[in-house]
Formats: sequence, structure tokens, C-alpha cells
Amino acid sequence: MLALFTLAGLTETIFYGHTNAFTPIYLAELGLSPAQVTVWTGWTAALASAFGLLFLPLWGALADRYARQPLIVRSFVVLAAAAAGMALSGSPWAFLVARALTALALGNSGLMMTTLSEHAPTGRHGLAFSIMNGAAPVGAFVGPLLGGPLVDRLGFRSLMAVDAALLVLITLLTTFGYRDAYRGASTRPVMRMAWESLTMLGRSPQLRTLFPALFLLFGGWMMAFTYVPLAAATLYRGEDVASAVGLVMGTAGIAALIVGPLVGVAADRWGHWRIVLLGAVVALLLWPLPSLASSFQAFTALWGLLNGVVASVFAISFVLLAQSVGAEQRGRVMSFSYLPVNVGLLIGPGLGALITQRSVFAVFPAAAVLTAAGIVVLLRARRHASA
Repeated sequence: MLALFTLAGLTETIFYGHTNAFTPIYLAELGLSPAQVTVWTGWTAALASAFGLLFLPLWGALADRYARQPLIVRSFVVLAAAAAGMALSGSPWAFLVARALTALALGNSGLMMTTLSEHAPTGRHGLAFSIMNGAAPVGAFVGPLLGGPLVDRLGFRSLMAVDAALLVLITLLTTFGYRDAYRGASTRPVMRMAWESLTMLGRSPQLRTLFPALFLLFGGWMMAFTYVPLAAATLYRGEDVASAVGLVMGTAGIAALIVGPLVGVAADRWGHWRIVLLGAVVALLLWPLPSLASSFQAFTALWGLLNGVVASVFAISFVLLAQSVGAEQRGRVMSFSYLPVNVGLLIGPGLGALITQRSVFAVFPAAAVLTAAGIVVLLRARRHASA
């Protein structure tokens, strides 16, 4: 099960990595000016996230009411359709609609982690979650590195066609590759359960502070992540821009791949809260540095280090959420596990579209400000957890 979920997460991350890394290049090919590309890069990411947030409570409620596996399969069907839609898009608006479709796939990672948490050995949840979430940095490493040359030679549409085929394969594997015995025992209406999922976050003092803390921590990350391709293209001198962007994103992915399991083991040994807080402080100190890079090589190294740290903190934050509620409510809460990133993709790129009018590198000190605020709220959440 761990291997299957890791493979599914890897394929999903490769697809998302491709859309994030090469959207600016494709928007330019669709006829937008450089200034328009900067604005559209932020708003395409933000609007897709906003659309998905409307449906997020429903997925967890359906999973708790009936079963988790069909909801996991649903997400990969949607992603395959979105990839096909982007491959066929011929205008910025058509591309925006196709990318917005990905929002209907939200909630799958939380459901997979809920299922995994019920099968992982006691005391190994941090390691298991780090391995599964290690698929994200691997996808971020492999996807852009392989996708960049393909975009340079065959175009973005060909890349999306390949992604669509891979996502169809994952749909089949998640349908027939494992069996989840969980069946919901509740007979309450789904919409009431969805509403209770939202109110549950507000009733719990720990969740009421933990989620806002994670919104701030990862909002800055998503803001910077959205604009890294444009920053890299600004510093790069040469042809094959897509390959250069792929190198930057790939370096960041392999850094997270190396750091993630080490942080997971450290969290299991010394405490998840302690390691999350320590990682957030390290990220705060690192955030301004990419804006000071004077060369493409320096920027690549600094972003790789920074992404490795923040991605590792992100992986361990799932353990904090999983431990915050009992088994009966865990499915609904964990369906919100990517909510900090989803909200970050709404707030971060939208804010970035405004602050990058003068310089695309302004996102990095802005991310430091959001991280500092997140640490303050995270300390409050820890006090609630200890109470």
C-alpha cells in the first residue's frame, strides 16, 4: 500500500510540477506579453485553488460516510481529464479552465494518508508519512528535469499528453491495486457531515490555531514556488529556457528528497512539534537569500536548500494533524491536510501577482514575513496541544 500510494503521489506531483514550472512559457506561447505572463502566472494558480476549496469539505464527508477508495480514484480521473484539457487548450482562457479542473482532485493525499496511518506500525508514522510524501520531491526532481527538454523540443502540449496517459494508468492502479476494508458507519446526511467537518476545525482549539499557522508558513512557500520559474528565467543566460527552469525545480526536488527522510527520523526521535518549529525557524532565516542571488547557479543552490527545508516541515505537519483527532474524525480532518497549501495557492500567488510588479524576486522576503507570522501562531497551537 505504501508503495502504491507513493507511486500515485509521484505521478501527481510530476504533473503538478510540470504545470507550475512551464505555465509561464506556455502562456507566452499563447500570445501574452511578459507583463501579462507575470500576472496570469499568479492568478491561474490562485483561481484554481479558490475553485477547489469550495468542494473540499465534501470529499472527506463522502469518504467517512461511504468509503475512501472511490474518492481517491476520483481524484486521478479528474487530473487525467485536466491534463488532456491543457494539452488541447488554444487560448489563455481555455488553459485557465482546464487548470481549474485540477481543483476537483483535492483531498486525495489526506485520504491516502488516513488509510496509511491505520496500517503503519506504531511509532513509525513519521517515517511512513515522510516516505509517502517523499514522492513529492522526487516528482519535483524528475518531472521538470525530464519535462524541460521535452517542452523545448516538442512543446508544452506534448508534455500534457504524456501526463494524461500516466494519470490514466494511476487511475487503474488505485482502482484495482489494493483493497481498503474501511466502510463508513455513520448514517447521517453527507452535507451535514461536510458542514460538521468545517465546524470541527473551529471547535477544536488546537486545530483552530494549527491550521492558520500552517496557512502562513506554506502560503509564503506557495507564493515563491509559483514565481521561481520566472525568477530562474530572469537570471538564465542562454537558450533552452525550459530545460534551465527544469534544472532549478529538479535541484529543489532532490534537496527535499535528501532532507525529508532525515527530518522524518529526527521528528520520530525528538518530537514532531519540536522539529516542525525548528524547521520553520531555519526557513525564516533562509527565505531572503534567493532574492540576493547574483547568478543562475547561486539562485539554483539557494532555492534547492530552502525548498528542502520547507518541504520537510510540510511532510511532518501531517503527523500533527493526524494526532489532533480520534480515528472516527480523522478521515474528515485529514481530507483538509492539504488545506494550508491550497489556501497558500490562493493567497500566495494572488499576493505575488501584486508584489511582483516591480521585481519577481520580491516574493522571497515577503515569504519570510509570512513565515515569521506563522511561527508565532504555531507556538500558540503547540500550547493548545500540550494542554
